[in-house]
Amino acid sequence: MDTIGQRVKAVRQELKLSQEQFGQIFNAGKSYISAVENDKSKLSVDNLVKLLLNYDVNINYILGGKGEMFNPPEYEDIKTEVLKQVDDILIKYGIKKQ
Repeated sequence: MDTIGQRVKAVRQELKLSQEQFGQIFNAGKSYISAVENDKSKLSVDNLVKLLLNYDVNINYILGGKGEMFNPPEYEDIKTEVLKQVDDILIKYGIKKQ
């Protein structure tokens, strides 16, 4: 796969989701997904994180075509630790309440 849009489309198809269903992950419609898949729009960092959290999509695969499409099960522990660290930072800086 050559482009981010093509890789996003491959992930969606692997998940067997329509563009409308896939858009629900991002609170967006079919037109947004179509634009992303056609490289006319980009996924925000927030939306990349949603793919990781909801489907264990390998962000390295999406952004650079590196590795497998989905993270292996052992990444679950890493994901949990990263989310805890992000939470701690948000609390530390008053962005999120404890």
